[in-house]
Amino acid sequence: MRVVEKINKVLERLMNENKDLYIVGEDILDPYGGAFKVTKGLSTKFKCRVLTTPISEASIIGFSTGLALSQKKVIAEIMFGDFLTLTLDQIINHISKFIWVYNNVKIPLIIRAPMGGGRGYGSTHSQSLEKHFCGVSGVKVVAINQYTNFEKIYEVALELKQPTIIIENKILYGKQVKEMGGSKNNPDIILVTYGGSVEVCMKSANALFEKEEIITEIYPVENLNPFDSSNLIKLTTKCKKFLFVEEANAGWGFNDMCKSSIAGIDGIKFDEINGPFHPIPSSKKWEINLMPNENRITDKLKELFNR
Repeated sequence: MRVVEKINKVLERLMNENKDLYIVGEDILDPYGGAFKVTKGLSTKFKCRVLTTPISEASIIGFSTGLALSQKKVIAEIMFGDFLTLTLDQIINHISKFIWVYNNVKIPLIIRAPMGGGRGYGSTHSQSLEKHFCGVSGVKVVAINQYTNFEKIYEVALELKQPTIIIENKILYGKQVKEMGGSKNNPDIILVTYGGSVEVCMKSANALFEKEEIITEIYPVENLNPFDSSNLIKLTTKCKKFLFVEEANAGWGFNDMCKSSIAGIDGIKFDEINGPFHPIPSSKKWEINLMPNENRITDKLKELFNR
């Protein structure tokens, strides 16, 4: 089953099980079913609870927050993650603070956001902006990958009853859902990443093992905010070499959180790969070369292994 189909099935099940659950967003009604078809078929099955909106991301989140404050459960779709910038005021200055302002009020709100590059959509539809929402108190940020337990992600988010942003890298939608293999006993390197970079890291690690017999363990992170440094610290007991990979540009992001988590531990050696520090180009070939790709990751793993 493809990731897009899996998410669709999870949303359908949640709608069946929660009669007070609403889905809100632009162009999500049938027959279109959303820009990436995640909501396809749902408005036909749940006519009064799948709500289409005007082209106003701030209004989508404002309206969804109002529903959530009235104790309705809400899943809001932002068509492209890049457009989350239009929701900053609602998220940072309002919903992240309501639990404090209104005496522990519950806000069962999930914001889904297709994010990232790799599909040739150009500079305003291919960014990885999740780091701008990480560190905001009261807002949880989760990034899915092909190995994600999608049912658990959504169930936990709804039960948490606090705003949760789910980052869905766009290249994942057409990929097959997979099961993650077990951890390796004595890896040469541990590669820590998240989202759409998990698959390319997995391919690089497998190819490198076949050619060079270098053992790389992939550690995919799903919870970006709050970030749990203790998990990375535990990994340092089995390996001292780490490669951190993120699609976003360098600075104030995922790789920096990873590096700070293990800084100061004796014997640690690490390196990192980031996206470019400039807008994503429209040329898909150029875009792929600039993003974390199999060649870049393999070369960096070899270099780190030989240190």
